Amino acid sequence: MSATTAPRATPEPCPAPSAPPPSATTPTDAPARRPALDWRLRFAALSLIWGFSFLLIKVGTNAYAPFQVTLGRLLSGTAVLAVVMVVKRERLPRSARTWGHLAVAAFFLNALPFSLFAYAELSIPSTLAGICNATSPLWGMALSLVALSEDRPTRRRVAGLGLGFLGVLTVLGAWQGFSGLDFSGTAMALLASLSYPIGWIYVRRTLAGSGASTLALTGSQLFLGAAQLAVVTPLFTTVPGSFPILPTLAVVALGALGTGLAVLLQYGLVNEVGPTTAQMVTYFIPVIATAAGVAVLGEQLSWNTPVGALVVLAGAALTQSRRRA
Repeated sequence: MSATTAPRATPEPCPAPSAPPPSATTPTDAPARRPALDWRLRFAALSLIWGFSFLLIKVGTNAYAPFQVTLGRLLSGTAVLAVVMVVKRERLPRSARTWGHLAVAAFFLNALPFSLFAYAELSIPSTLAGICNATSPLWGMALSLVALSEDRPTRRRVAGLGLGFLGVLTVLGAWQGFSGLDFSGTAMALLASLSYPIGWIYVRRTLAGSGASTLALTGSQLFLGAAQLAVVTPLFTTVPGSFPILPTLAVVALGALGTGLAVLLQYGLVNEVGPTTAQMVTYFIPVIATAAGVAVLGEQLSWNTPVGALVVLAGAALTQSRRRA
């Protein structure tokens, strides 16, 4: 899921799987007046929306194929941003080069990870999917050290990387030989989390300084992601014979709230309190996802799952820390 922030010389925070990518431009159209709703309330709302995304995926896949869930959420999210863009009279990117790069970004930041998480939750609990999503900052730091020359490793960040992956092994029960673990579902969730930083690095290398607004780039990217799924979905699925109310509402909410409204909330938070504070939402997502899975879906937890999740979050926090000037 992701912050709508300008490219920086540091790895981007981990997004919820239902969020679009970071923008390649610095927001310059921040609202002139303070929003009526305090930023702390909007921060809490964003945490809840993204945290519950994994539960909504699980409910949606009870009636629809994973590709159909992903297509539905992208269409719903695109519709929300399209309405806002029309109201604000945002202009779409005009450069064919920009659209080409957005298509690649849409694949790595929307179509691929959204689909992988949906397929993963066919066989793993939503709680585990939410915890796997929290590994994105770890993947991002590891990749940025290779792909971004401006990112220099520090002892603290390297320690965070090691601690984070130790937490992953704890969640997966490595000392038990990964007994009872669904390897395919877990691997897909981890690959989805890896896909996000690949997309962020690509965006930073190709779309910086494109001139388009954050909202226009994000809306255009979601549209392209929906177009990609519209081509793929009919090839691997059949038209549903029925449209059950609860799973249908879950898919619509997943897109309209988690991929539409959440982007607008995050965009406003970045403008008002800055990307550093806004990205802290990352650390609440797996906690909420775990609580939602246990309380609403009745998913079971062993002691190593929450303990490992805390270790993962501690490691992720260290990889995002910076030396004070």
